[in-house]
Amino acid sequence: MKGVGLNDAGVGQASVSESHKGPHCPVCLTQGSNWFAAPRARTYWRCVHCEATFMDPSARPAPLVEEAEYRLHVNAVDDPGYRRFLARLAEPLLARLPPGSAGLDFGCGPGPALAAMLREAGHAVALYDPLFFDDPRVLSQSYDFVCCSEVAEHFHRPAEAFDRLDRLMRPGAWLGVMTGFLDDGVDFERWHYRRDPTHVVFYREQTFRVLAQRHGWWCEFPANNVALMRKPVA
Repeated sequence: MKGVGLNDAGVGQASVSESHKGPHCPVCLTQGSNWFAAPRARTYWRCVHCEATFMDPSARPAPLVEEAEYRLHVNAVDDPGYRRFLARLAEPLLARLPPGSAGLDFGCGPGPALAAMLREAGHAVALYDPLFFDDPRVLSQSYDFVCCSEVAEHFHRPAEAFDRLDRLMRPGAWLGVMTGFLDDGVDFERWHYRRDPTHVVFYREQTFRVLAQRHGWWCEFPANNVALMRKPVA
């Protein structure tokens, strides 16, 4: 397990040279990115600061295209294989939660299996999804934990999304994110995760360290493709 605190994240504000001509980073808002790749005529950039890789804004899918793609996903609540997949996030999060915590499954999709797993462990879990559980009332509350499983890669404006998630977290709350990390060993052009046209931003450990530093969160990586971040109690 790896973790970073508020003062030992090993990141600082990047110095952006004239060679960094790409769009600003939608994750950390740094004004500087480098060309990364252009598979299937879609251009991707990499941030010089947080190392997020993101699709050029001009190539992002339209809302109706996104919705059609989302409705192709079939994830049953009681599917054992799907539950094993979600356990990578659920198990380390459950190990850190006090009994009877109240949480939010943000972007839960049509089959909120993660919420079911957490409820079975004795926690209360509200649901939010802009297509399938669009209840704005749950976004006006605060929680002991917030989960984002296979959601962050869809954010067109991730900086705003993580600001919102921070507002949903009580002091001491946990934020659990599971998404495909774009590690150095990944063949980006052949990567199955990139081929989903609704996946517009890809993260690395460095990306989450920068996000944690920006919000004052503690950050750790307890499993592959999982980041856990905690808001300070005080």
